[in-house]
Amino acid sequence: MSEHEVVVDRAGLWDAEALSDVAAATFPLACPPELTDESIETFIADVLSDERFGDYLSDPRRVVLKAMAGSDIVGYAMLIAGDPADPAVAAVIDRRPALEISKMYVMPGHHGSGVSAALMEATIDYARRGGYSVVWLGVNQLNERAQRFYRKHGFHEVGTKTFTVGDQLCHDFVMRLTL
Repeated sequence: MSEHEVVVDRAGLWDAEALSDVAAATFPLACPPELTDESIETFIADVLSDERFGDYLSDPRRVVLKAMAGSDIVGYAMLIAGDPADPAVAAVIDRRPALEISKMYVMPGHHGSGVSAALMEATIDYARRGGYSVVWLGVNQLNERAQRFYRKHGFHEVGTKTFTVGDQLCHDFVMRLTL
């Protein structure tokens, strides 16, 4: 647990490597137990590398918020504007404009310290200021801790979707917050 105040701000290209490091440390913690280490490592290499974060930070549809404790990035949220690409998700996210929380992770030593809440508050504030009607996300069906957190912030389950990690298929709940 950090003694520093948490500050949430928009990340820039200069944060790509640090965000990739945080992603590599935090993503495995949210994975269901049946995922193999190989699948997790493949996903990290393909989706969470510093090069990919450079792409994300350059994409005008995406915003990455970073949570800072002192000079360290201790968590992040990746937001994606636009209609859901998955038809199953589009069917249950029926308001526009929509904002997806694609990723929201916090370093283990900062769980329970308010970092996740600060990221969520900043995300909802960003969505309201941007005129979004709905914020949605996918969360693994076995990740009950994350589901409780999202429910606490007003999200509710509206459907399901699949998510591929490496060569393994995962099953997610789709959760939505109407603004």
